[in-house]
Formats: sequence, C-alpha cells, structure tokens
Amino acid sequence: MTVFKTFWKVVKKYKGTIILYTTLLIIFGGLNMSANNQSTQFVDSKPDILIINHDQNHKLSNHLVKYIKKHSNLVKIKQNEEAISDALFYRDVNFIIDIPKNYSQDIMNGENPTIHIQSTGDYQASLAQMLLMRYIRVQNIYKTKTHDEEELIQKINHSMDKKATVELTSKLDISKTSNVSTYFSFASYSIMAVVIFVICLVMSSFKERKLHKRTIISSMNYKTYNRQLLLASFLYTCIVWLLFILLGMFLFQDVLFTTRGILYMLNSFVFSFCCLTIALFISTVVSNKNAVNGIVNVIALGSAFLCGAFVPAEWLPNSVLNIAHILPAYWYIHSNDLLKKVEILDFNNLKPIFINCLVMIGFSIIFIIINNIISKHKQKFN
Repeated sequence: MTVFKTFWKVVKKYKGTIILYTTLLIIFGGLNMSANNQSTQFVDSKPDILIINHDQNHKLSNHLVKYIKKHSNLVKIKQNEEAISDALFYRDVNFIIDIPKNYSQDIMNGENPTIHIQSTGDYQASLAQMLLMRYIRVQNIYKTKTHDEEELIQKINHSMDKKATVELTSKLDISKTSNVSTYFSFASYSIMAVVIFVICLVMSSFKERKLHKRTIISSMNYKTYNRQLLLASFLYTCIVWLLFILLGMFLFQDVLFTTRGILYMLNSFVFSFCCLTIALFISTVVSNKNAVNGIVNVIALGSAFLCGAFVPAEWLPNSVLNIAHILPAYWYIHSNDLLKKVEILDFNNLKPIFINCLVMIGFSIIFIIINNIISKHKQKFN
C-alpha cells in the first residue's frame, strides 16, 4: 500500500485548499441563503397619497377619502403648486388625488366628473391608481340604481367589504427547502474545485520524472499501482463529499434527516463521483501543475456561473441554460431545484431527478472511456 500512503501524504500538502473552498462555501453559501429567504406571509403595501378635497361638505366625497385612507398613508402637504411639485420630485408622496368641487352632486345627477391625479409613475403610484379606479368603477355601477347618497354609500361598502380568501394547499415549507437547495447548489462549485484541483495536483506529483522512473523500475505491478491510485482518489472524493454532508447536517438537520434530505445527499454523491472522473481525465491529459490550476478555475467557475450555482437558474437566459446542458453541474443543480419544489415524493415526481442522476452517470462513463483510450495511447509511446 505504498502508493496509497504516498497519495495521502501529498494530499496533506493541499489541506489549505480544502479549507479555503470549504470556507468559501460557508461564507458565500450563507450569504445566498440569507438573500433567498422567503416568507409565506403577505404584507400589504400602502402608498403615500395626498388628497385635495374641494368637496368636503358632502358624504360621498368624504367616503371616497375614507376608503383611500384605509388602504394608504395619507400625507399632509401645503396645498400650493410648488410644495406639491417638490413632494412628487422627492418621492414624499406617490400619488395626488384632486377631488373637484360639487363632485358628489354631479355623481348623483348621473354625470362623470373628472378627478385630477398626479403620479410619480412608480409601482406604489400604480397601486394607488388601482385603488382609486376600483372605487370609481363600483361607484359608477351603483349610481345608476339609486338616487340616494346614503344608499349609494351602503352599496359601495357592501361591495368593497368583500374579500377573497386565500388558502395555501401546499404544506411544503419552501423557505427551508430553498435554503437547502441553495446550499447544495453552491456546494457544486466547492466540491468540483476541491476534488478536481487536489486530485490533478496529486496525480501530477506522481508523474514527476524521477518518481515516474522509480515506479517503472520497481517490482510493483502497473495494474496494482493504478488500482491503489484509483482507490485513494475515490476515498478522497468520498471524504470531501462527507465533509460537505456533515456541514449540511449541522445547518439543516431537520431537512437532511428525511427522505428529501437523502435524495439531496444521493444527488450530491453522484455529482461528486462525476467530478472524480473529470479529475482523472484532466490528470491524464495535463501534467503541468500551473496548467491544472487554470483549467480547474475555468471548469469550476464556468460551471458555477452557467449552471445556476451562483445565480439561480430561473434568472438566467435560455441561451445560457442551453449551453449549460453540456455540463454535469447543470443536471445536478436542476435536481436540487426540483427537490426544492416537489411536495409528494413519489416515483412520478422524482422521475426527472433520477433521470438527471443517470445523465451524470452517463457523463462519468464517457470520461472513464475517454480516459482509458488516452491512457493506452500514451503507454504505447512511453
């Protein structure tokens, strides 16, 4: 087991790299999770509105003011042109409603008086305009059915008091699963970087001229030599995977100790194995340590940006996601996104996740086959 022991001695030299990428996962993964926290509670947004009522002595106009006040924040500003313009410019008010004189009387007479408005044009102003239009629309419907101001106000109240009941049929807490999905998706960068970088550097050390010559003249069988290297590489990958799983269990033990959590861990293990095959392929093709460093950065960072590790996949354009299909990280992160949303864990719902795992295994097989072809080709010329 000389080769096996030597492998771990070389790995110890790069323990700083492992600690670095683990720290990056904790820091940036934590920032992403805090940014992605979602709440299932609805908070009503109230715009800032200034109402100029020139028809204060009538019940209908006062009722309009009362309705607007209930759904907004009424702002008091000096009612002169300069003060109003400054309030709009500095966003002290989002919407201004100017109720004309004799508004109530004109409504009861069947007319359609114009309410003058001024707006900042932002989403709060749009909300204020929706409130006003809703009231006017209901008012115009009922004014044709009554000529009594009190009765008209009662009918408006009866219609406005009706509220829609919203019932959440899903019992899945998206906020928890979203954080877990964010953690595992961001971990794709750390796992890929740590596994590929360290294994490639260790393999490059074994390919150094002096060490390679000693291996050739030694009594050790070439197949035994390769078997020990592969075993050590696989064990190292498992340790890296286990390290991130233990960290995840510490952060999300209420989710990971469930069936959903097992699926997250299974998905990450398949991806870790795929990273191992990529590392072995690169180490066969490239032996220069400086070149390895550049290649790993391109692969790990490129996959993270294109596949949704750093930026959620739903925010990426379709053209980018189409390119990302050729990368194993895309299928891994896609499974994490599916696990975040699926409520019932049955075969039909989990089928896309299993397919993604098979795709990653397919990538691994391709890398293994290509690696074997290149290795045999190189042996003929050595």
